[in-house]
Parts: sequence; C-alpha cells; structure tokens
Amino acid sequence: MKLFATILCFLITLSVHAQNYPKSLTVAQDGSGDYKTIQEAVNAVRDLSEVQVPIYIKNGIYQEKLVIPSQKSKITLIGEDKAKTIITFDDYSGKGSINTYTSHTVLVQGNDFRAENITFQNAAGPVGQAVALHVEADRVVIKNCNIIGNQDTLFPSADGSRQYYVDCYIEGTTDFIFGAATVVFERCHIHSKKNSYITAASTTQAQPFGFVFIDCKLTADPAFQKVYLGRPWRPYAKTVFIRTEMGSHIMPEGWHVWNNNENHKTTFYAEYGSYGSGFVKESRVDWSKQLSKSEAKRYTLKNIFAGSSTWNPLK
Repeated sequence: MKLFATILCFLITLSVHAQNYPKSLTVAQDGSGDYKTIQEAVNAVRDLSEVQVPIYIKNGIYQEKLVIPSQKSKITLIGEDKAKTIITFDDYSGKGSINTYTSHTVLVQGNDFRAENITFQNAAGPVGQAVALHVEADRVVIKNCNIIGNQDTLFPSADGSRQYYVDCYIEGTTDFIFGAATVVFERCHIHSKKNSYITAASTTQAQPFGFVFIDCKLTADPAFQKVYLGRPWRPYAKTVFIRTEMGSHIMPEGWHVWNNNENHKTTFYAEYGSYGSGFVKESRVDWSKQLSKSEAKRYTLKNIFAGSSTWNPLK
C-alpha cells in the first residue's frame, strides 16, 4: 500500500510538472508576446517533448545565432510573414575561430523540427563560406520559407537526417546547397547569384538517396549564364532533378567534377523530365543519367524517406 501511494504521488507530480509547460509560445520584439527572442522561447520548451510545440513569431528582424539543441525535439517555428519575419546573423568561415560548421545563423539539432513562413539569412555577404541554415536533425520540414545567403547557404549535414523543403526560395553563389542528408526539395525556387555550382552533395555509399528536386524552378541573375547543377563533394554524391524548369544559366554539360579528382566516377547524378532552355540532353556529361519512366517512379516521399523508421512528412 505504501509503494502504491508513493507511485501515485510520483505520477501526480509528473502530471502537474507537465502542465507547467506551455502548449504554445509567442515571440514579439515589442514585448507583446511571451518572449522577445526566439532562443528564449526555444529554451522554454520542455526537453524531449512528446507533442509538437508551436512557437509563433511576430514580424521583425531577429539578430540571433539561434540553436535548436538536440534535447529540444518537436519544435515548430511559425512566422507571421516570411518576408517580414527574419532570423539573421553574419558569421562566416575565417571570422575569428568560426568555420563552415559553426558559421550558421540557425542550427537545428532537435528532431522533428518544423518551420513555416520565415526567412533564414546569413548577412555576411560574399566573404566565403557562410551558412544561413544548418540542419543535423532527423524528420525536418521547412515550408514556405526563404533561405538566403551566398556561398554554402543551406547545409543539410548529417547522413542519417531526412529533410523536406516545400514551396521554399533558396539563393546563393557557390555550393549553396551542400551536405550528406537525404533531402527532398518540392516546388522550390532555386536562385543562383554567381557563375558557379548549385549543389555539392556528400551522400554516403550506404544511402539510397541524396538530394532530390521535384517540380522545382532554377533561375539566376541575368549577368550569370554559367551555372552547373552540381559537383560531388564526396565520392558517392547523389543528386536528382525531376520535372525541374531550368533557365538558360544552366550549362549544357549540367554537372562538373570536384577539383579535378575522381569523385564523379562513383556518383549518381540524374534527371527526369527536365525542361527549359537550360536542359540540353545531348550535351550532358556522360557520367550523368537520364532516368526512365519506371526508374523515376522510385522517387516518392515514402521511398526516399524510408530510412530505419517510417516517416511521412505530410502528416
């Protein structure tokens, strides 16, 4: 009986403690919300939450080097207006002890992270590697967001990470989408600001998929007409474009080698249903592939995100 009473007391304590955590939070710089900074709101979320916790962010320019730590899972950041809700910082590789991996404006380590209606920006300018959004977490959804920078804008870094970007705008100069994660970009606008390379995947040999672009649009500033779809940062890089509109800035060869090494010999670079003036099928490099209709059918969210556990980013 004494043991039962002790257990009951413990459960009641847990229940009361859980009720102290808010179901949602609001961030506003003018003090009208629960917190004035996004980091404060993130820190207030219960560690290892079992339910998704929305953090509503009012319009404003938030100059924060934001970190979503690994213990802060199931966080959703929801901006009021993606053009007016801006998270920005200006670190870059070579600034003091900063390197590519620490140059981020936002670092996401907590699993089941989501973001909507937000601009993620690295404001360092064209000074070298400067990441706007660095994502290590698994099961990440980024919807209707702007991801703005120059070199190395978006870093989906971990090989065990699955990420889904939908209806996003991503811009940069060199290798501005790079990393080892398994990522789907759907209906995204990818904009180049320099004659350079869009992607630099570092997919591992064990991964069946790397970067997959579905129904996207590739554009560039008019001054730049020599842009490659990608180059392999690591030997087993995988990047596929499906039904993507390609502007005239895309080089006829499509793809390029990495610093004259032999990474490209073991890559999987492919297209299916590319269209626009940037798609010149007969000029593509011979180590890239045009998928057949049956091969393209493999590229579903269910297959791409199978991993070691089931994940449907649409739920």
